[in-house]
Amino acid sequence: MTPYAVLATILAYFAAMAAVSFLSGRGKAGKDVFYTGGRKTHWAVVTFAMIGACMSGVTYVSVPGMVGVSGFGYLQMCIGFFLGYLVIAFVLTPLYFRLEVVSIYQYLEKRFGLGAYRTGAWFFFLSKMLGASVRLFLVCLTLQLLLFGPLGLPFWLNVLCNVGICFAYTFRSGVKSVIWNDVLKTLCMIVAVTLCIVLIGRDLGGVRIQEKVFFFDDVNHPQYFWKQLLGGLFTVVAMTGLDQDMMQRTLSCRNTRDSQKNLVVSSLLQTAVIALFLCLGALLYQYAAAHGIAETGDRLFPAVATGGGLPGVVGVLFVLGLVSSAYGAGGSALTSLTTSFTVDILHKGNEEKVRKGVHVGMAALMAVTVIVFNALNSTSAIDAVYKLASYTYGPILGLFAFGILTRKQVKDKYVPLVALAAPAICLVLQLNSERWFGGYRFSYELLLVNAALTFLGLLLLIRRDGRRTRE
Repeated sequence: MTPYAVLATILAYFAAMAAVSFLSGRGKAGKDVFYTGGRKTHWAVVTFAMIGACMSGVTYVSVPGMVGVSGFGYLQMCIGFFLGYLVIAFVLTPLYFRLEVVSIYQYLEKRFGLGAYRTGAWFFFLSKMLGASVRLFLVCLTLQLLLFGPLGLPFWLNVLCNVGICFAYTFRSGVKSVIWNDVLKTLCMIVAVTLCIVLIGRDLGGVRIQEKVFFFDDVNHPQYFWKQLLGGLFTVVAMTGLDQDMMQRTLSCRNTRDSQKNLVVSSLLQTAVIALFLCLGALLYQYAAAHGIAETGDRLFPAVATGGGLPGVVGVLFVLGLVSSAYGAGGSALTSLTTSFTVDILHKGNEEKVRKGVHVGMAALMAVTVIVFNALNSTSAIDAVYKLASYTYGPILGLFAFGILTRKQVKDKYVPLVALAAPAICLVLQLNSERWFGGYRFSYELLLVNAALTFLGLLLLIRRDGRRTRE
């Protein structure tokens, strides 16, 4: 696939995004539209948008690539995802609508005080900035290989162009633009994956898939069914229900009932789309074996799609799905980071000028972070960032669980210490689990351990007089 074909695909998608952003931004703009879309978005629109919202450029290449190692075991997590969405729909969503919050972390201030509120906001900020930057970095690496490198353009220009696109389509209408561009993203990804399955299956002479789904045989293995189920449940509660980025879409619905319908239906549709990605992964490995392609994992899909052995449209579809997932995830991250920093940390949610300045600052910080990742040039550093990002949701989950399940007040000024101690203990447990626990290796259930430690720490901070303090 030539660099000019890649460039043409990106420009065509950017033109489509610009048109969607322009149409969604018509009419009155302002803080209500930027933060919540005016709470006037139809639930069916949010439902379709949520399918793509949960998938980034990393997902686009990683889920098919993981089939070679774990078969269809990822579907075990999808069962947990569905259960987690039920918790979000019927426990968290009514709470958020009742309190009429713009940022979901405002609940922590109302329940505990400023210490807990700032803890939740800063943990989210750290996690989202690192996670979004890593995802965009990996996409930039692919585009450097396919487009910017062959044209002799530097990596920093690659980063500025991609962050600039994410900034441009969200600056005016915020979450409203994000939702409608997520609709476009979902459509592009489904079409790209489906047509790739058809074209690769045709080259192979038919579709034949036999992959293992359920793993019950080894409790110590990370793929063990109950680990995956519990990990999926608590991961989606933490990384969707307690994530400003994801809940900002849900809170744009008209009311609680519409939000609940959105969450339940979108979880079922997401499972179907993930199954499509896994089927594509199985066919990619079959194609690679038949044509002597040695690439595996995250490199498999790019190698097959752009290698020239398939019709050129497969490469175009790959780039289309990649850039749609990248810009959708990057734009939504910028919007949620702007919302959380403006509302939660600066407490300037009503000042439009401040919000716009923060939006510019978040885009600049994301660009710098991506360039730093490239300078480090270490996959181990990337892995460490992902682990850190997953750890940061544990304290948030523990804080919300304590607030919802108990009526106790805590010594609010010590909450940040508990939130820092819990992931530190989890890191020690993960590094020594095989030696201490007879070969046991932690998987996604470490998030639950992290939350439980936070919950126990909060029990030690209970105020015996029952009073609530605001630090």
